[in-house]
Amino acid sequence: MNIEKFINDWIVVSNSYDTEKYLEFYLEDAILDDPSVGRKFIGHDGIKDYFESYFIGYQTQTELRKLEIKENSAYLEVEFTGDFPEGKIGGSFDFIFKNDKIAFVKADLIH
Repeated sequence: MNIEKFINDWIVVSNSYDTEKYLEFYLEDAILDDPSVGRKFIGHDGIKDYFESYFIGYQTQTELRKLEIKENSAYLEVEFTGDFPEGKIGGSFDFIFKNDKIAFVKADLIH
């Protein structure tokens, strides 16, 4: 698995607001934990709710700032812009991969 390409493709799809393609990056039972919104989103249904609420709903665009890759994991720092009060804010994602998809990701905002 080429993690750098995977992450870049994930960002492109996220920025295009294609929910179905976005979900293809995740295992069916993946978990997305976002302490900044106080919730864990479980499986495709939960992750779809997260994506539609916080990315499509706020017209969020994501730009890569830093990527650290390990064997089956990655740490990503990004800058978000969109229709939210701050207008621009930093964020991070800690990914764990399994079977060439995201099994777990912890998302957080960086103030």
